[in-house]
Amino acid sequence: MQEKEQGITEKKSENFSEWYNQVILKAELADYAPVRGFMVIRPNAFALWEGIQAHFNQVIKGHGVRNAYFPLLIPESFFKKEAEHAEGFAPELAWVDGENKDSDERVAIRPTSETIIYDSYSKWIRSWRDLPLRINQWCNVLRWEVKQTKLFLRTREFLWQEGHCVYATKDECDTETRLFIDEYQKMCEELLAIPVILGKKTDAEKFAGAFYTFTIEALMPDGKALQMGTSHNLGQGFAKAFGINFLDRNEKEQLPWQSSWGFSTRLIGAVVMVHSDDKGLVLPPRLAPNKVVIVPILFKDSKEKVLKKAREIAGKLKKFGAIFDERDSYSPGWKFNEWELKGIPIRIEFGPKDMEKGSAVLVRRDTGEKEVVKLDKIDKRVAELLEEIHNGLLAKATKFLESNTIKAKDWSEFQKAIEARKMVLVPFCCSEACEEDIKDETTASSRCIPFGQKPVKAKCVKCGKPADKLVYFAKAY
Repeated sequence: MQEKEQGITEKKSENFSEWYNQVILKAELADYAPVRGFMVIRPNAFALWEGIQAHFNQVIKGHGVRNAYFPLLIPESFFKKEAEHAEGFAPELAWVDGENKDSDERVAIRPTSETIIYDSYSKWIRSWRDLPLRINQWCNVLRWEVKQTKLFLRTREFLWQEGHCVYATKDECDTETRLFIDEYQKMCEELLAIPVILGKKTDAEKFAGAFYTFTIEALMPDGKALQMGTSHNLGQGFAKAFGINFLDRNEKEQLPWQSSWGFSTRLIGAVVMVHSDDKGLVLPPRLAPNKVVIVPILFKDSKEKVLKKAREIAGKLKKFGAIFDERDSYSPGWKFNEWELKGIPIRIEFGPKDMEKGSAVLVRRDTGEKEVVKLDKIDKRVAELLEEIHNGLLAKATKFLESNTIKAKDWSEFQKAIEARKMVLVPFCCSEACEEDIKDETTASSRCIPFGQKPVKAKCVKCGKPADKLVYFAKAY
């Protein structure tokens, strides 16, 4: 492969959609599948997903959540038990085409797992002693999207985690519904270096069948919002529909409260869009499985000595997942471009002159800045630099979010801001009909009612009716 064929040919600022596709494909994160709307997740991206899994598994296990696995196929009757949920997912269901010899009932591939999981919960929960029940599963789901699909962001099949918890009281459910959305925010900022806005979904945008939905929303460089994760208080509707009840301490039968929460592989798409540049992928260091690549600069008369010393450096940096690129069929320049394309946070250049000086050159992927570091201090400096890169990426993304989030006073300002691809905060009546009008006229949707705001006395930006809340709107993926 020639260098010119390998690199990104579109600019992020000029053709964002094609640039994004090129980064995904050329950094070997994913490939298109034979069936439209599906994708192949390649090892480079699956390693990122494993990193996210490892991080979040540690978090949720600290909160008493255990992992399990539930069936892929769901009987049709299960969807019908909770009417709002059934209506919400009906257009996206993929039915198995074939005779079910075990039953006359059709089965569908899970679009989400509330129904199949809660059938089990109805058998497992009998007493207050069985609560709270906190279970998570990592799995794939299938939603037969009719919209245009896009790698990682909107595909018919995707990977995710879905937590499903059951509580004796509303207060417990409320507390932990908020707990897990807060954990999502921490993960996005501390692992992915992506800032998010926390809030509550409007009734028009909440999860089908939920009592209410919390969300974290990020703003992508093309001005579109991306929902990064949601946490739902499901109320008692699913418990009633699936016969989940328990005897309390007074031996009285009660309906429990339930929550569910999840994020998906679209987080990988967010990382690509937020941090990457015209050279290719830029990975946040805490997520990158290989944080360092060592490229030796070789000449015939010093080759063996340089390789030997470079291997020692690689051994010293093993804890950072260091890659030692000693391939002799490619030039150093070609290797530099390849590892920049694949997003390795730090590149170390080491040649005969560096060996004489007892130093090496460290190059940051995010800024391209170079510095010379003594070999006896290289592991310490790499650790420091990785933190500097993380903080720099988060600061840059935060500055973008803040500078592209504005308030609009009236409908005219709102329209102009949406057309300019901004995240817009406005007084809103929260009427579903009014929200539909806004979406029809601007293609923007409500993203969330941000937490922590004081009630306002204002007029809805669209219909002019009284509004006591400020709501974020944006075009969205």
